[in-house]
Amino acid sequence: MEKQCLECGSAIKGRADKKFCDDACRNAFNNKKNNDNTDFMKKVNGILKKNRSIMLALNPEGKKSVSKKSLSSQGFNFDYYTSILKTKEGKVYYFCYEQGYTPLENDYYLLVMKRDE
Repeated sequence: MEKQCLECGSAIKGRADKKFCDDACRNAFNNKKNNDNTDFMKKVNGILKKNRSIMLALNPEGKKSVSKKSLSSQGFNFDYYTSILKTKEGKVYYFCYEQGYTPLENDYYLLVMKRDE
């Protein structure tokens, strides 16, 4: 019995364990299979990049206090971050890559930049 390509259904020639007729079919099959995860990851990465860009633009010197309104008006999304840092004093910093923030009083946030150690 002749094996068929998992993507296009055409006959497969070559090794016994071969699943696809060529690289194009293999790539198309795997792209379809991973599309849902890829779309979600692209969306999240886009949000993280936007958050980072907003903080970078507002905080070129590495440390600055800004209002929540200022961040929100530019599209900052507080639900997404890459890491959390808790200090000995109990303060919590949320980071989007090397750009971070921590809540202050009166709807203000302190923007900080991680320095290379």
